[in-house]
Amino acid sequence: MTETVAFGSVPTELGDVLAAVTPAGVVGMNFRDSTRARERFAARLGLPIVEDDARVSRVRAELAAYFAGELREFTVAVDWRLMSGSQRRVLGLLYESVPFGKVVTYGDLADETGVPARGIGSIMGSNPIPIIVPCHRVLAGDGLGGFSGGDGVESKRWLLTHEGRLPLALF
Repeated sequence: MTETVAFGSVPTELGDVLAAVTPAGVVGMNFRDSTRARERFAARLGLPIVEDDARVSRVRAELAAYFAGELREFTVAVDWRLMSGSQRRVLGLLYESVPFGKVVTYGDLADETGVPARGIGSIMGSNPIPIIVPCHRVLAGDGLGGFSGGDGVESKRWLLTHEGRLPLALF
């Protein structure tokens, strides 16, 4: 039987968040759902796209609950195949040890993994599964640091505020 990838998206304050799901789990996410984003994931995976609501329903439900403030820990399976060894080591540690509402610095992850802090920044920027693998919880020693998802640092700020790490902005 040929392996496939299915897609589902959830409307959120940060856009229609797209999840790519293989039989093994969530393999990728994007802050914007589009045909192009879906095709890029399928090409990168070398897998055909299928419609499979049953496969994507759980991740859609968990993402909706997270953005509604009702979920603090994702339980969907993660498919790590799009990550190199060092990405898997760093992002796996982040996924396993930095829960909702907590943060670490690039330096903390560098110390724990032996990957230089600059490399940590590159790994965070190339995280194929943002939000579930919470690269938004990694901060610079002197501030928020960068963020390549969604609308950049504004999306990171929103996620950290949502998790209670930053005070609500006054408008």
